[in-house]
Amino acid sequence: MSFTTSLTNHFLIAMPGLRDPNFSRTVTYICEHTDRGAMGIVINRPLDIRLGEILSQLDIETNDPQVLGAAVYLGGPVQTDRGFVLHTSEERFESTLPITPDISITTSRDVLDAIATGRGPQQSLIALGYAGWAGGQLEEEMSANSWLSGPADDDIIFRLPDDARWLAAAQLLGVDLNLLSGEAGHA
Repeated sequence: MSFTTSLTNHFLIAMPGLRDPNFSRTVTYICEHTDRGAMGIVINRPLDIRLGEILSQLDIETNDPQVLGAAVYLGGPVQTDRGFVLHTSEERFESTLPITPDISITTSRDVLDAIATGRGPQQSLIALGYAGWAGGQLEEEMSANSWLSGPADDDIIFRLPDDARWLAAAQLLGVDLNLLSGEAGHA
């Protein structure tokens, strides 16, 4: 299959029949998609830890209850010991990769220092791990009807409650996932 369309800055929405426990009922924000593969962050899988715990492990101090209580997400099954901050692009940090003029991803500690001191991005989502696909793999999975894809929406990423993101991302495409069966039909 030749590479023709980039899904960068798109949502990858798991179809109801996708049984892989890493991706069942997930919405993944695609940060990069080329002919060499794709990388994204799952935006609706909060972990049982809060940002305060991570900041404490990194010896970053804050007394801000909102920062201490912020959710941390399982961004995907790859490198779950590595942190990623998906954020609005008001400023750049040491290792910021702009995705669009409005959204960036940063992996350096300085973004966490800025968030802890109230100088960070206006909106952010902190994740451990990422989702990755080798060249052609995502296209094959899409051909097998494992995923829906559509343009991303900042409100869904940063403002909507976690448990509403899967359905809301599909509704952007006019799809009600509640009406789709997770079972394959037989003729």
